[in-house]
Amino acid sequence: MKSLWLDTAPSIDTDPFTPGASYDAVVVGAGLTGLTAAVLLARAGLSTAVLEARQVGAVTTGNTTAKVSLLQGTSLSSIRQHHDDDAVRAYVEGNREGQSWLLRFLEENGVGYEVRDAWTYAETAKGRRSLEAERDAAAAAGLDVELITETELPWAVSGALRLPGQAQIHPLQALAALAAELRSRGGHLVEGVRVTSLRHEGGQARLTTGSGEVSAGNVILATGIPFLDRGGYFAALKPQRSYAVALPTTGPVPQGMYLSVDSPSRSLRTAAVNGTEYLLAGGNGHTVGRHRHTRDLVDDLTGWTVDRFPVLAERSYAWSAQDYSPASKMPYVGRVPLGGGDVYAATGYNKWGMTNAVAAALALSAQILGGRNDWAARLYKPQLAPRDAAAGAGYNAEVGLSMVTGWAGGLLRTTDEPPVEGEGVVARENGQPVGICTVNGVTSRVSAVCPHLKGVLNWNDAELSWDCPLHGSRFSADGTLLEGPATKGLEPA
Repeated sequence: MKSLWLDTAPSIDTDPFTPGASYDAVVVGAGLTGLTAAVLLARAGLSTAVLEARQVGAVTTGNTTAKVSLLQGTSLSSIRQHHDDDAVRAYVEGNREGQSWLLRFLEENGVGYEVRDAWTYAETAKGRRSLEAERDAAAAAGLDVELITETELPWAVSGALRLPGQAQIHPLQALAALAAELRSRGGHLVEGVRVTSLRHEGGQARLTTGSGEVSAGNVILATGIPFLDRGGYFAALKPQRSYAVALPTTGPVPQGMYLSVDSPSRSLRTAAVNGTEYLLAGGNGHTVGRHRHTRDLVDDLTGWTVDRFPVLAERSYAWSAQDYSPASKMPYVGRVPLGGGDVYAATGYNKWGMTNAVAAALALSAQILGGRNDWAARLYKPQLAPRDAAAGAGYNAEVGLSMVTGWAGGLLRTTDEPPVEGEGVVARENGQPVGICTVNGVTSRVSAVCPHLKGVLNWNDAELSWDCPLHGSRFSADGTLLEGPATKGLEPA
């Protein structure tokens, strides 16, 4: 599986890693948050480096549907259930500033984007009630959305919210422009270097990687979920995996950006890339590591799209993204608790990273440079509050159950035959859970125990990976770490 964006990404120049180098700021992670923050710091004259474990945009930014919208499903009404109206207003203000900054940056750098209406729709009476709550929350935040029943969709809806003048982008084109500006201002962009730990020494943060150490006066962790457990973020974030497919169109399709409120969720947008128009459909989300046959979810999404729109039946692209849903319903952005005062993090965008990522970058860079955003002061709480722990109690109970059932299942099963192509199984060997899979004719055997907090992994047959059902770490078939909060790969069995 590979996303349309990653497959059609422009070339991005990078820099070599320099062990022992010292910077004013190091940003860990080269997605939209990290590169935007790095550009803002470099503009202010700070020597800045971005360290990326894989490639630019390899994780969430390169696998998003890339809607730059202030209408975000039922996000505002969800926030309003947990916070007051001032918090909802601050959220909209921050996202509006993030949206404006990003679109202005794209215009100034000659990167195209399409202006589109954003839609949130329902097909059921329950769904319409959700739309009414979202309309009321939007109104309380000064966002003018309308509730109507006529859409471009080829079926009837019980209601739809519409917000004109939103945008859709090619996210890798945006990242390429950010990377180019960063390097033009003397910043460094390094790929293939994973930061595994951080400590303080001599008034500086020291970052350890597999290629050596670097030091920095300030550190931003822009890695989806921070790899430092000292912030406790993993206990208040639910990792979710959702899927997308891109199919070439053969006739007229809706041009707006759509998202359903009913289950299973469905997301739609178009993308014109290299002379071909694609219809992108997304949905079928689930908690990471807790769905038995993920390949079926991709097939279901493809079938749904083919049945309803004039598209080619054979999908050109299919991919998946990982997002983190915060217990507080608000992103966590700011100084990391117990991080020494110079370590910052941004996480918990709840699937709306195109605006939240830039908002977080604006807030973090201002904090580092001694500035202030009024909306950020009202919006962001980097330290987990007791109510966040309470709100996350249900999810953490699920984590505990997954821990118990994972170990029980992994120690009960035995196997004598290697799995067939594309399949994996966890079985007991010498009293320990072992992950055995066959990919491209090669059978691999790795420890099936996540090195983060010792959860037993499950096989993801859509992406041919080992996924942790506790906090969302993922590993390739041979045990290579794909995304955290784990900081190292799986041991060979």
